[in-house]
Amino acid sequence: MNTVGTTNRLSETKSPYLQQHADNPVNWQPWDEETLQFAQETDKPIFLSVGYAACHWCHVMAEESFEDEEVAAVLNESFVPIKVDREERPDINKLYQTICQLVTGGGGWPLSAWLTPTGEPFYIGTYFPKNERSDRGNVPGFLNVCQSLATGWQEDREEILNRAEQWAEALDNEMSPASSRSRQSNSRAEDDSSLHEDVAQTALRAVDEEYGGFGSGEPKFPQPRRIEMLLESSHILSNEDYKRAATTTLDEMAAGGIYDHVGGGFHRYSTDRRWAIPHFEKMLYDNAELARIYTLGFQITGRTAYARIAKETTEFAIREFKDSPGGFYSTLDAQTEGVEGKYYVWTPTQIRDAVENERLAELALSRYGITSTGNFEGSNVLSIESSIPELAQEFDVSESQVVDQLETIRGRLFDLRDSRVRPHRDEKILASWNGLMISALAHSGFVLNESAYLDEAQSTLQFLQRTLWDDCKNRLSRRVKDGAVGGPGFLDDYAFLSKGAFDLYQFTGNIAPLEFSLRLARELVDSFYDRDEETLYLTPRSAPDLVSRPQELTDQSTPSSVGVACSVLADLDPLAPTDDFAEIASDVLDTHQNQIRGRPLEHITMAREATRHQTTESQLIVATQDTLPSSIQTALQESYLPDTTISRRPATESALEQWCDQLDLDTVPSLWKNRVQRHDKATLYACTGGQCSRPTSDISEAVASLSQSRSQPHPDELWEWVKQKSHDGVIRRSEISNYPSRSASAKWTTIGTGADSTNRASSAPSCSTTTVGMYSMLYRSTSGPVLFPAASFSTGWLWTRLGEISAACRAAAKSGSWRRQSLHQSPPHTWIWTSSEASTAISSPKAAESNAGVGCIVSNSSEYISVRRWSVLPIGVQRRQEC
Repeated sequence: MNTVGTTNRLSETKSPYLQQHADNPVNWQPWDEETLQFAQETDKPIFLSVGYAACHWCHVMAEESFEDEEVAAVLNESFVPIKVDREERPDINKLYQTICQLVTGGGGWPLSAWLTPTGEPFYIGTYFPKNERSDRGNVPGFLNVCQSLATGWQEDREEILNRAEQWAEALDNEMSPASSRSRQSNSRAEDDSSLHEDVAQTALRAVDEEYGGFGSGEPKFPQPRRIEMLLESSHILSNEDYKRAATTTLDEMAAGGIYDHVGGGFHRYSTDRRWAIPHFEKMLYDNAELARIYTLGFQITGRTAYARIAKETTEFAIREFKDSPGGFYSTLDAQTEGVEGKYYVWTPTQIRDAVENERLAELALSRYGITSTGNFEGSNVLSIESSIPELAQEFDVSESQVVDQLETIRGRLFDLRDSRVRPHRDEKILASWNGLMISALAHSGFVLNESAYLDEAQSTLQFLQRTLWDDCKNRLSRRVKDGAVGGPGFLDDYAFLSKGAFDLYQFTGNIAPLEFSLRLARELVDSFYDRDEETLYLTPRSAPDLVSRPQELTDQSTPSSVGVACSVLADLDPLAPTDDFAEIASDVLDTHQNQIRGRPLEHITMAREATRHQTTESQLIVATQDTLPSSIQTALQESYLPDTTISRRPATESALEQWCDQLDLDTVPSLWKNRVQRHDKATLYACTGGQCSRPTSDISEAVASLSQSRSQPHPDELWEWVKQKSHDGVIRRSEISNYPSRSASAKWTTIGTGADSTNRASSAPSCSTTTVGMYSMLYRSTSGPVLFPAASFSTGWLWTRLGEISAACRAAAKSGSWRRQSLHQSPPHTWIWTSSEASTAISSPKAAESNAGVGCIVSNSSEYISVRRWSVLPIGVQRRQEC
């Protein structure tokens, strides 16, 4: 018997959130083809409710309205009620959250949307009480809204359909990459050199200087990606203001009630400015991101308190969320037995009963500010109110004794609390959130020297690959619950899991995670990248149509899936040069550069990737047949290396060939080629922009080389400066010598005569690194150096026609490769040589002068020349490097 639309069908689903509503008198339907067809056949509008299992206000609205027979009668009679778990259907959530934010200026859960039978929204909001109430902000009553809209659908449908059409058009405009590009008025030059500092300054201006976090209002969310940007910027730009803002936030959150001082881990957000009173639900993604950020904070500042918080948060996640076969569950509810926070709060009597020692009890009461009146509905949310030195003075003991006694207190509180009725746990396992957790485990396990965390990351990845990955179809499913796999993978699933797998490869050197990361990335490009629009969509190409195809550009409760995708594509590009990953990431960032610059805090993950894209990327290659020597591992644990990936490879070329076969690579990546282990010791190569230092087993030497490279100006930054300084296409030598460096230690000098410069430059294609001289500019692609002799060497001038040739090269290489013959369409006075022709072409100043104009030398002598990310380096600069 067909029950679509006539009975509550949620008992057929696996989502714990939908199961919570399976007994409602509302005839809830899942979002599926049958339901949408029923809506169109019956000509009924849709009422869409989006939430998740741990959502407090979802529970409140359910109790007030969805369990109410009067409300159910109106919904069942006049609408097709659909319930969606936002964690299983991020595409639907993203789509209608976007229109909610456009129309109301805000969003959240539960999301309540009224749609036409074909899915266009015409009325929207979040939580509605059953009837209008002054204590709920005079929000319209849900029952009245439903009755009014039901009447409107019958009597004034034209007005509703007009509004739906306008809103659908607004959605389409908001989601359209073409629309995004049409709004871009600023050139690429504007957003290159200063973006990193601009974003950091924007984040700094939003910081609550007294209590940390962003904004001085409430509620207050942790925003881990903003904290990461400030920490990274404090290191790169040597700015103490950024560090102070980040550490104040980390300190205040760790001391406040948003942190669970008994069991570890963070609640979702604070209802107040001081981080004192949380909404008590705990989410896997929050704890994954915050464990990683506190690990980063420890690595940059050396503060052991941050390492402790990172460990406690990680151990909480393993204890409370880890499923025995290998995956991590999703959420813990805010409520216990229908009471918010009941599991987490304390009274003085409960403290004394748990501790069973009056002196220790008094210490606990003082430490956590526990009073008889409480700070939350007559009970106490624990916050740190007294420091260890203050407690030592108050109780006349040493600080070390206070630390020991607090640990005893924590253990006894934990034991008592463990006997309480526990909050409900949503036990679905999501690929995306598990990817974030794998990244956190990999970072914390390596930096904090906790091998058990790396083992947990490995077992989780193996479980997900075994359970959610279809090896035959190269497809990833989104979730598994009680052994049932379901739902197509979305962009966040592929991106977060690929990033997690890559991070695990970085910190273990195992090839299996790298192989899986590459497979996920290749499918990510195939299914989610639109080459015409040059963007990444949240839904796969094969997904059923929604009213608009959503993109996830902004950071919401989780990071932007587009930003994380760009990150992992950039990570993988040097190891898979024929996949064009870096060019795809570059095109996506270019497409959305106006939104990134205009609203950087909303796009913080993408903004961070844009700043990284403008920095010459670095790799630390480690060639070894064994585990890392303790000296190298310790140094890497203590060294913060932004924009540097750790690229492990086997010790020998024969072993590397086996790796390449396993990774499905046709050729050995140039980054790894010939960079073998030497003298039976783990060998390091510090590489920046494809140019590598000499092999060394001295980690301090390799790290110093990376630090020196980062202090040099980025090629794109130089190119913008060149364009500004040129007059009639020429630049004086004196101008180049005055080019500003990033730091006082980076000295830029002109060298050599024209002949000397040409002789030096002619060796560029055959060397892995090069020393370059005056009168030319060096372009490079990831396939090798490309030299543009652009001078009349008998003068003292630099003739720049690089913008012209750059445009031609970009146009010719749009598809990622070109035939040499196609370059005949380049501007006049342009030549292309392969490396085998190069020495003849510019073997002397005379030959170079006769070819005055613009020339290219590429290191790839094949018929096809792979060209991706082009950038410019000065040859008016001395770069002391070895071939």
